[in-house]
Amino acid sequence: MFKALERQEHVGNRLLCALSVEERARLRPSTKVVTLPLGQVLYECGERTDYVYFPTTCVVSLLYTMRDGSTAEMALAGNDGLVGIASFLGGGNIPHRAVAQITGDALKVPARVLQEEFARGGPFQHTLLLYTQALITQISQTAVCNRLHPLEQRLCRWLLLCHDRLEGSEIPMTQEFIANMLGGRRESVTVAAGRLQDAALIHYSRGHITVLDREGLEAMACECYRIVADEMNRLVGEPLKSKFSRRVPCREAGEEIL
Repeated sequence: MFKALERQEHVGNRLLCALSVEERARLRPSTKVVTLPLGQVLYECGERTDYVYFPTTCVVSLLYTMRDGSTAEMALAGNDGLVGIASFLGGGNIPHRAVAQITGDALKVPARVLQEEFARGGPFQHTLLLYTQALITQISQTAVCNRLHPLEQRLCRWLLLCHDRLEGSEIPMTQEFIANMLGGRRESVTVAAGRLQDAALIHYSRGHITVLDREGLEAMACECYRIVADEMNRLVGEPLKSKFSRRVPCREAGEEIL
């Protein structure tokens, strides 16, 4: 279901806020705001994507699914980036699946339009390439984290990455879904989440996790969270909002994002 484009104070994406007025004007006619419900598949492994999504209030997981049906998250994308980098990198078929892990809105752009903009070169192409480098860092660090660090630390990393990309402190998520993201067993996630709740870092109830102590979560997480977050901030720029400060506007205050 498409919505009319909203103004920047209600919808934003870090990459799109980096665009010039002219670049946003070229994208605007082809862009639609869509609502992605929990679990919606944006594309499956082996498919060619016809659209690229710039999340604004949703969070999308990039997942690998094994032959036995088990899954593990390789990366996630929220208002810091986009879903569908293969469309402008020229790789063709997508080697993983993309699923909305947290419901919300995204800006949907035809892949051919983004390809045309990328081919122009200039600042927008540079921004997309910097984001791709940041995404590669996240994918690499996730692989290291899943191999070397205990589930409790991996859960802290994952919660912090989600928290960074949401407006409030509540993360709508079941333990079963988290287990699928982290490649662990639901029982193990239950134990790890219970420890975080006992430490008063989070509160979990009926599929909703509320972050109570952000600094405590960061202290308990492994170094992987900070490596990923710092690299994203270095390459892509300051987040659109901070949990402890104001939202960061686009270049022109009050201007529509597209």
